[in-house]
Amino acid sequence: MSVRTRLTVTIAGTVQGVGFRPFVFALARSLDLAGSVSNTGAHVICIVEGLEAACDEFVQRVQTDSPQLAEIHRVVVESSAPQGDAEFVITQSSSVDHEQSSAVPPDVATCANCRAEAADPANRRFQYPFICCTECGPRYTVVRDLPYDRSNTSLAEFPLCEPCRAEYADPGDRRFHAQATSCADCGPQLTGATLAMGIDALASGAIVAVKGLGGYQLLCRADSNESVLLLRDRKHREAKPFALLVESVALAERLVELDEFAQAALESPAAPIVLARARPTSEVAAAVAPGTRLLGVMLPASHLHALLAEGVGLPLVCTSGNRSNEPIVIDDDNAVAIFGELVDLVISHDRRIERRADDSVGMVMAGEFAVMRRARGYAPRPVMLGEAGPTVLGVGAELKSTTCLAVDDRASLSVHLGDLESPQTLRAFEETIADQVAFADADVALIVHDRHPEYLSTKFAMGQNIAPTLGVQHHHAHLVSCLVENGHEGSAIGVIFDGFGWGEDDTAWGGEFLVGDANGYERAAFLHPVALPGGAKAIREPWRMAVAYCMAAFDTATFHDVPALVRDILDEERIDAVAALCVDPSTLRTSSIGRLFDAVAALCGLAKEITYEGEAAIALEGLAREGLAADCDEEQPGYPWHGTDAANVIRMIVADLEAGVARSVVARRFHQGLADFVVATCRDLRESTGLNSVALSGGVFQNRVLVEMLLPLLDDCGFHVMRHRQVPPNDGGISLGQVAIGRAHLA
Repeated sequence: MSVRTRLTVTIAGTVQGVGFRPFVFALARSLDLAGSVSNTGAHVICIVEGLEAACDEFVQRVQTDSPQLAEIHRVVVESSAPQGDAEFVITQSSSVDHEQSSAVPPDVATCANCRAEAADPANRRFQYPFICCTECGPRYTVVRDLPYDRSNTSLAEFPLCEPCRAEYADPGDRRFHAQATSCADCGPQLTGATLAMGIDALASGAIVAVKGLGGYQLLCRADSNESVLLLRDRKHREAKPFALLVESVALAERLVELDEFAQAALESPAAPIVLARARPTSEVAAAVAPGTRLLGVMLPASHLHALLAEGVGLPLVCTSGNRSNEPIVIDDDNAVAIFGELVDLVISHDRRIERRADDSVGMVMAGEFAVMRRARGYAPRPVMLGEAGPTVLGVGAELKSTTCLAVDDRASLSVHLGDLESPQTLRAFEETIADQVAFADADVALIVHDRHPEYLSTKFAMGQNIAPTLGVQHHHAHLVSCLVENGHEGSAIGVIFDGFGWGEDDTAWGGEFLVGDANGYERAAFLHPVALPGGAKAIREPWRMAVAYCMAAFDTATFHDVPALVRDILDEERIDAVAALCVDPSTLRTSSIGRLFDAVAALCGLAKEITYEGEAAIALEGLAREGLAADCDEEQPGYPWHGTDAANVIRMIVADLEAGVARSVVARRFHQGLADFVVATCRDLRESTGLNSVALSGGVFQNRVLVEMLLPLLDDCGFHVMRHRQVPPNDGGISLGQVAIGRAHLA
């Protein structure tokens, strides 16, 4: 006789807003099982009753055959006596539990099925800008509360018409329980300018504001230098590259070099901006990405964007709708006030954006796609922590701000918030924290912040009354962020290269070799410090770092004693004053690799002053890639280091420049020498510690040339190398490391 049983299957992970309940419904019906499926906020609970073999198959297939967008982190199965259920149903979602923060799903780009429907004149959703189904559309940006049901989203304001309601209720339909589904008869509508007006305006060279998924965006023709320069002027964005919106992969391939990994990322449901090398023949205005040979391209994230891109038929600049250093605008009233000065036309709609989300950004490095800005399409998907623990909030750093809330065994990073310098971004930062805590409905046991006393995130943490606080060293958080993302337990060698982090010795760190884990660390080696003349000015004016490094390298008390070529390159009236700062014992010292990149870039004549973070290093990387492409003589090795002191590197660079060696060769040899230096230092630390695992973190590891030089060398030496992929290596990943260190501290 066949044995019947009843199982309660509790599934945790990203299982809301991804068509999971319809999938469970269809699977249970196909196996002739009775029971139910419901949401609790953090979990989906499945009750199945039927033949034991069928129940066992259900448990297996619910994990192996789940929807593409689902991420299952934990499955708990409990058995009980059968109760005689006759059919399988989707039940009303139950009250939200205390682990729900990770259950908010990210927004997903329009799927192929919806695009095909919208292109069919016979379909009732033909050219409908807000078409979506269970496999695509807005989630995070429309959620008001959990569980993720239509009544808890901004779509609640749009009652379904009868045809849409029938699809929503039909288990065999692609829109079965698709919470954001609608059509032109019952759903959101465009307001302000029409689609045709927007297409005509863009084609004529105008600047158009468009209300997207996670905020307003500014668009213009990418082939018109005049339009792009006008956008830069109005947005107050001098040189930082703009992203490009293209209608298809075919058009993207005309602009940039795409390998299979870049194309897969471009076409993925997350639809990020993908950074790739520009083709020499790409017809893009020079003002789009000055100073770099990379272009950021993306496919439409919504069908509204697709209709605009297809209508114009040209690459479009697509950038956040804001003034520089302010958060992306989501409120319609603010949009009218702000964009009145910025744009020629506004295309809006009447669906409310509940929370902002910029476009995500990433690139392929060493055969894998890595995220550099984690926002729409990725956040707030959780990172698994391995085990449950107390609720800890990490408030991140100052630049590329993110926050992170660790609940149970999951850590949920916020979307990219930007730099906390502006009052608007700081307000968005505070709203995001309130949002995370409210969704989790849990008591925060600890708030972790950077130990820099002047960071606004630190001041927020110290000024709140939610929970006790813990200050964490910046580069320790970088190390632990990488360990957590890679699921590594135990200590490792951390190569932490970035621009700035306040050190335990009250100097500016940034070229660190740490040994440790979430429980603590040792600063095992670091770049020999030099002066940071002028403090923050030295970051904005890389020539200052060239002065500092040359004075240290040539062991001189005045800058006039360094070679004449260098003085000519750095022809500045303020050099004498800066030189005096370099020998002043009270001047802050720095071990930052980021500042070393600035110095070398300035010596190569690339960037005496910058308008955005990393501009000089990006230019130097581009020059190094030119050197690689020119098939440089393999007999020219990287510039050798003497221990952790870069003085010899600087002297050799100056000598090569004086001898007329091509700047591209100098840049390539600098990158190669830095990679050799990292490997040599890691080998020394392996010898002294016995550790064979190396974690690479910090903003410098956004440098594709350096990473692709370094990884084979470390691999050849037998190291187990960990790097970031889904969490940014820059300060956008700091908050993840903070919560893990906070958990270890409480333990």
